[in-house]
Amino acid sequence: MTKNSFFILLLIGTFFTSCIPVKDLVYLQDKNASGEQNTVAAVESKPYRLQVNDVLSVNIKAIDPKLVSIFNTTEGSQGKSESELYFTGFTVDDHGNIRMPILGEINVIGYTLEEVRILIEKKLLAEYFNSEANIFLTVRLAGFRYTINGEVGTTGTKTLFQEHVNIMEAIANAGDITVTGNRKEVTIIRQTPTGMQMHDIDLTDVNVMKSPYFYLQPNDYIYIKPLKQKTWGTGKTGIESITTIITVLSLATTVFLLLRN
Repeated sequence: MTKNSFFILLLIGTFFTSCIPVKDLVYLQDKNASGEQNTVAAVESKPYRLQVNDVLSVNIKAIDPKLVSIFNTTEGSQGKSESELYFTGFTVDDHGNIRMPILGEINVIGYTLEEVRILIEKKLLAEYFNSEANIFLTVRLAGFRYTINGEVGTTGTKTLFQEHVNIMEAIANAGDITVTGNRKEVTIIRQTPTGMQMHDIDLTDVNVMKSPYFYLQPNDYIYIKPLKQKTWGTGKTGIESITTIITVLSLATTVFLLLRN
């Protein structure tokens, strides 16, 4: 084999091994496709049960707003910033309690938001109001918070003001996964009452929507691993790979000629 043939084979081999295949970049592929359009139903997200350090926004309304004004430290929370909600909301403490004006401490650990709403409403009607007051309660999390790190546009702790967030929405909110991010092994770390759980999901497979981790829970941590191509440093696309190889070969040729002379 001549030197030219060797360099050509090396160029072709490096080109194909360093480039990132399109199939590693496309989300939600039907990998068992048989020519027919299949419908994949996403797993319904279970109601979230409150944990320590969650921040709640509680808003109480009545026919006479003055009757409930003392309870509403988070009134009008929809237009408030995340930092304002943190300081004016009700934080679940280490004992699983929130501390509300007049009502005092209320244990909410392990409750759903709907269960907390019913609990507070019953307490208000039993101790402070009658049914004629027509009180109306809303209990929400003060923003859906999650943390994302690794190969995405912007890392850090993010907040979305909606009740349900799936992994695709969370990644889009972080600027999408970069070309060198591994979409086949996205790690989700979740805090549960029994401890931390860690699970990898494949976002290139449409069946990921059947995973219980497709819908996030508040305070989930998402880590996007890098592809091996990033550490090779030969380029993410074919053009980048060819440019890198030509640069290396040119440098090697220059050094060889200098040493020969």
